[in-house]
Amino acid sequence: MTKIKFIDARFADPDENEFALKRRFEWQLRKLRALQDGVSPKVPGDFEDELRWNEDLIAMPLSEKDRNKVLRRARRVMGARAKASGLSHLSSDDRRALEAFRGGADLVGIASEHRADEIAAAIHAEMPWMAAATDFLWKAMRRSVRVGEPGFRLPPVLLDGPPGIGKSVWSRELGRHLRVPRCGIEGTAEQASFVVNGSQRGWGSAFPGRPLQTIVQSLCANPIVVIDEIEKAGTPTSTKGQAYGLAEGLLPLLERSSAVAWKCPYYQVGFDMSWISWLLTSNSLSTLPAPFLSRLEILRLAGPGKGDLISFAEREGARRGLSEAALGAICEVIDQVAEAHELNLRHVSRMLSRAEAMASSPLSH
Repeated sequence: MTKIKFIDARFADPDENEFALKRRFEWQLRKLRALQDGVSPKVPGDFEDELRWNEDLIAMPLSEKDRNKVLRRARRVMGARAKASGLSHLSSDDRRALEAFRGGADLVGIASEHRADEIAAAIHAEMPWMAAATDFLWKAMRRSVRVGEPGFRLPPVLLDGPPGIGKSVWSRELGRHLRVPRCGIEGTAEQASFVVNGSQRGWGSAFPGRPLQTIVQSLCANPIVVIDEIEKAGTPTSTKGQAYGLAEGLLPLLERSSAVAWKCPYYQVGFDMSWISWLLTSNSLSTLPAPFLSRLEILRLAGPGKGDLISFAEREGARRGLSEAALGAICEVIDQVAEAHELNLRHVSRMLSRAEAMASSPLSH
């Protein structure tokens, strides 16, 4: 695992606080006073003479005026350091939260091309009808290994296809295999850009965006951020006519050149958001703006076939502990109905849930 500088801020030595600075300045003042008073300086390398020198310094008197002057200087230095850090405008709680990035943020990478092959094969075995997405992932992982990137980031991609084919499930499998955090955002529920960008201070409910919150909580700079049904997000506008659309808010984050120094509206600090893997899903592209689509790799997907649905039911039913009889009945229904009706994974999942509920319900007497 690699560390990168994630935040555009400077962190001072945590051990050099105001009290430590005051003590160091007082000791330096004692040295100057001692030399002015004719006290012999210590002999380098002579341990006994060093003890004598320290005793002479301790004996040097400092007035209350001296101590107050030293304290004021220590406070000025601490204030200048805080200003130079770029975090002085934040509350103590927010500064403590960002202090975790003193040593940088983690990047999770792909160990080898062989590991990339294993991940792609495992996901394809679970969801073969998502082959186009898995192939895109596989090539991106192998390319990341070949060029020696310190961490893996999937190029921004939009999975477009009918509902219920497993686009969100595929993204969860991706996060599980890559072992990185996953942030899920529902386009139908979060219609404004604030959920991604955060809101500026001064608002009653100011907050950082969800992707940045995920990184702050996990200290991992390359999570997967999934935005489901982006085409349903809409574009809310303020009373002054300013648009806050989710798609528009994503534009600077999808461009690597601008994401590397993205400034958070809430913290008012720059962050390197360029390592996020953006994975968006949609059922239609018709309402999405061209500038937004131009920043994405668009993969059009078809739904699972009858055989895929039966395989999914068998795997998921076995995981839930359903009996062979129940699984057999569900698979038979799929076999008979799939060609006449457009079944998808959600239909099959509901069948499995009903069978599971019936299996766990008490017997009637």
